[in-house]
Amino acid sequence: METLIALSPLLLMFLLMWFFIIRPAQKRQKATANMQSELRRGDRIVTIGGLHGLVDAVDDATVYITVADGTRMQFERQAIAKVVESAKSTI
Repeated sequence: METLIALSPLLLMFLLMWFFIIRPAQKRQKATANMQSELRRGDRIVTIGGLHGLVDAVDDATVYITVADGTRMQFERQAIAKVVESAKSTI
C-alpha cells in the first residue's frame, strides 16, 4: 500500500503527459498521414519547406507539383505539409 502511494505522483504525471502531449501528437500524426495518402491531382498544397504548388501527378511514394512559373518538381509524400484547397471542392 505504501508503495502505491509513493508511486502515485509518478503515475499521475505519466497520465497527464499522455493526455496533454502524447495523445494529441498521435492524432496530428494520424491526420497528416491521412491527408498525405489522400492527395489528388489538382490539390493546392504547401510543402514542409513552404513551397506552394498545384499537384500535377501522384505516385506511390512521390508527388509531382507545378509551381507558379510552370516548373514541375518531384517531392516525397511526407514532404507535403498541408492541402490549402482540395480539388474535390472545386469540382
